[in-house]
Order: sequence, then structure tokens, then C-alpha cells
Amino acid sequence: MFDALGISGSGMHVHQQWMDAISDNIANVNTVRPTSQAAFQARYVVAAAVENGGTGAGVTQVGVALGDQAGRLVSDPTNPLADVNGFVRLPDIDLGEQMSTMIMAERGYQANLSNVDRIKETYQAAIQMGRG
Repeated sequence: MFDALGISGSGMHVHQQWMDAISDNIANVNTVRPTSQAAFQARYVVAAAVENGGTGAGVTQVGVALGDQAGRLVSDPTNPLADVNGFVRLPDIDLGEQMSTMIMAERGYQANLSNVDRIKETYQAAIQMGRG
């Protein structure tokens, strides 16, 4: 039973990190930089299964992949960061994709939380049976 708690807990942890990365990406979708600098790089959580002698033992974050630093050039001649041609650099982040991914991360977190609740109920039922 405690193994199941650990597995669900690890899933919740990775989904929380995933949601944190997505919220960073969404918050910086309009971050403007001069063309001489790299654009804000979106973060993508890289997760992997944790094995325990051939059986699954949860999941862990193994790294963070970064998006394209070239971003996209946008014409905005009134921006104080614009170059001599009137261009600025924005990150290449698709807001629709980020929102869809946020929903998946949220649902994954909720599924793991639901498992934790079921495990807790099972543990409480076992204690009640032991009492009498």
C-alpha cells in the first residue's frame, strides 16, 4: 500500500513541475527582447519511469528541455527594443498548445490525487477491520 502512495506521490510531483513549466511559458509568451538577444526559451519537463526490478515504481523528472532560442522576429517599430529595421524578438510559444498541455498536466495531477484518496480510504478500512 505504501508503494502505491509513493508511485502516486511521484506522479503528482512531476505533474506539478510540468504545470510550473507551462505557467512560466504562458507568462512569458509576450516577452520582448532585442534582436541581438536570444528569445525567452520555453521549458519542457522530461520525465521517465522509475523501475523497481521490472515493475514500475513511479516517475521522476530527468531534465528540462528548452525551446528554440531564435524565437520569431516581429515588426514593432514603436517598441524601444526594436532594431534599426523595427524588429523585436518574441518567443516561439503557441499559447493554444500550452493551454492544452496545461489541461493534460492538471488531469494527470488530479488522477494521482484521486489514487491517493483511494489508498487512504483503503488504509482506513484496514485499520477499522483490525479494531474489531
